[in-house]
Amino acid sequence: MAHSGIDDSLLALHGGDPVRRTPWPTYDRGAVCVHPEDEDAALRALRSHLYFRYDYRPPQDTECAQFEAELCEFFGSRHALATSSGTTALALAIMAAGIEPGSLIACPGFTFAATPSAILLAGCTPFLVDVDENLHLDVEDLRRRWTPRITAIVVVHMRGFAGDMAALSRFADEQGVPVFEDAVPALGAELDGRKLGTFGLAGAFSTQSDKSLNSGEGGFLLTDDSALFARATVLSGAYEGRLRRHFPGGEPPLATDLDLPLFSFRMDEIRAALLRSELARLPLRLAAFRSNYDRVAAALADLDAIAIRRPVAPGAYLGEAFIFRVGGARAPWFVQALRAEGIEARNLGSDSDHNIRAFWNWRFLFRGMDTGAVQRLLPRATGYLREAVDVPLSSTLTPEDCADLVAAVRKVAAALPSAEADPMSAPAGHR
Repeated sequence: MAHSGIDDSLLALHGGDPVRRTPWPTYDRGAVCVHPEDEDAALRALRSHLYFRYDYRPPQDTECAQFEAELCEFFGSRHALATSSGTTALALAIMAAGIEPGSLIACPGFTFAATPSAILLAGCTPFLVDVDENLHLDVEDLRRRWTPRITAIVVVHMRGFAGDMAALSRFADEQGVPVFEDAVPALGAELDGRKLGTFGLAGAFSTQSDKSLNSGEGGFLLTDDSALFARATVLSGAYEGRLRRHFPGGEPPLATDLDLPLFSFRMDEIRAALLRSELARLPLRLAAFRSNYDRVAAALADLDAIAIRRPVAPGAYLGEAFIFRVGGARAPWFVQALRAEGIEARNLGSDSDHNIRAFWNWRFLFRGMDTGAVQRLLPRATGYLREAVDVPLSSTLTPEDCADLVAAVRKVAAALPSAEADPMSAPAGHR
């Protein structure tokens, strides 16, 4: 905080003393939850010299198979398949469901670029849907723009916030199409007491470095559909009868594994061993995410200058990101001021920060279109992302870190230029 004798209301952006001087904890700066027992687990697999999940051992003795069994128990799912990434898990789910190549698959305009990429990987075409003021997929926009060419819906629990599964499921049932869950950003979060990723036909998860489980790269698929699971397993790379290892209680519901291509989207034994150890402590990490988020959100709930993102139901969020909107084209200034105060933040719809979560930056979908034309395709998503400020909340945050974030947001909000003023040219001084 400010030193004695210095005006602590003067923004650091304008020469004042910053709220904090130590780096804001993020995964890419070392704020990870890897414990000695996790290292021991990875070394156990490393020293076995058996890194491929399919070897001479009984299936139940491999790290991957045990990890999958533990995932089924944790999530209450019938089947789990460990994969090379969350992107491949989602693509496998789509392919294994028998979605025809070339079909349209609806997904929200606010998601990570991996979501439309997975749809493309499955041979289909993303159909982008607008979002509401809380950045959830807008079911009414999907209803208005519906076409029979859409054969599935991908809901994304983006930045850890659950999508409206009740409304989406009702609409999908009306149209007779399946729902897939991209739960990559929300591993472990729940909606009405049920874990995200278990509502749809299949759920895809990531274990990349900034996720609730961290193996650097990796992911997994969950489903209760045995036929989908069998096809996804073969597609992932279970060849020459290896599919049977995934059905120890009987024959798999697939006549032959030679009718499907092999994409080698498997997880290896070292990552699975590491993740098994981390999974044992996942409830503690989820509680830390929730505690940090609730502490910050409660402390800023009365601040009129910002609109905090609202969940679709009480507690339906992971808590790994704090998102709020600032109107009047002032979000870029707000982010700049927060960073000067020592808080990591991004404006999701910034013109200068080509955030991969803003749909208009997905040039692989919009070749030949100028940015303005792309933005007009989803006007609400464009407007809301331009106002959105995103602050990462590591599970390693301390109460003092949370207090710094609250103090910085309040300090910046108190100096917020008027909507009519140009915030980037506002004079340094008291406001």
